[in-house]
Amino acid sequence: MSMVTSLFQKPWIWSFVAMFGAWLATIIFTGGQGSGDLAQAALTFAAFSAIVGIGQMFVITLGPGNIDLSIPATMTLSGTVALKFMDRTDLLVVPGFLIAVAVGLVIGAFNYGLIKLLRIPPIIATLSSSFIIQSAAIWTNRGLRIKPPSFLADFTTSSVLGIPNMAIVAIVLAVGAWFVLERSIFGRWISSIGQNIRAARLIGIPVDGVRFATYVLCAVLAAVCGYFLASFSGGAALNMGTEYLLTSIAVVVIGGTSVAGGYSNVPGIWGASLFMFLVVSMLNTYGAGAGVRLILTGLIIIGVIIAASGKKQA
Repeated sequence: MSMVTSLFQKPWIWSFVAMFGAWLATIIFTGGQGSGDLAQAALTFAAFSAIVGIGQMFVITLGPGNIDLSIPATMTLSGTVALKFMDRTDLLVVPGFLIAVAVGLVIGAFNYGLIKLLRIPPIIATLSSSFIIQSAAIWTNRGLRIKPPSFLADFTTSSVLGIPNMAIVAIVLAVGAWFVLERSIFGRWISSIGQNIRAARLIGIPVDGVRFATYVLCAVLAAVCGYFLASFSGGAALNMGTEYLLTSIAVVVIGGTSVAGGYSNVPGIWGASLFMFLVVSMLNTYGAGAGVRLILTGLIIIGVIIAASGKKQA
């Protein structure tokens, strides 16, 4: 009994409880039909939310006020530039990936440059940069839907032993993020800064360097997600990252990461990402209209956050 009690004191567990509830409600309504397809779809689409959510989680862990609102624009620009460079050529898949990463590196450095050098609050700096980044994407795209190489399109839509490739990619990134946050000095520095930035400076933590690296890491993960999402959806479109602005924040909060900073929960990112997809699927299954879906989704999210509030940080 003590193990069960201890488990439910972990903030991230509530995202999985909510995910299971949404999955069960959908299965009951459909009589179990299509449950396999639902699981495949959930793993695939949750993977994209998890990738950007991990990056946002790193930034939010830095403490109050730290957030990256340029994620959707970064996804759009990286996907557009990479696919345009590859020009449907399979041999350029790896160079295209490196270009997407380079886009993320530049954007992350630019974001932190605005924050540090101009002393602009992160929410304003990243919102401002998103307009510049989106404009660059529009100029690069020129209104065309740029198609991916066939190899990359096949990879992002295929599975291995029933597990979507994109889910495998996201799981690998999640494991890496967990290792960085829980087992590395860099991760401990991020948590220390989030808990008390002044104390972190006093004990010799390179605060500015850590914050710079964290914003760069967030942008790189967004760029990688844009690279894969553009390939998965059949081409780079100017609105492809739009829905991930609030999603990247919601999966962090629902997943149990403290919005006050200092504490992160990598497992919760996956539970929240699956929940976000399944709750929309559940409401679609029950025939709820768009307005009703938004209201109920918001209420469900609030309920999950309330359930997790007051629990010990994991």
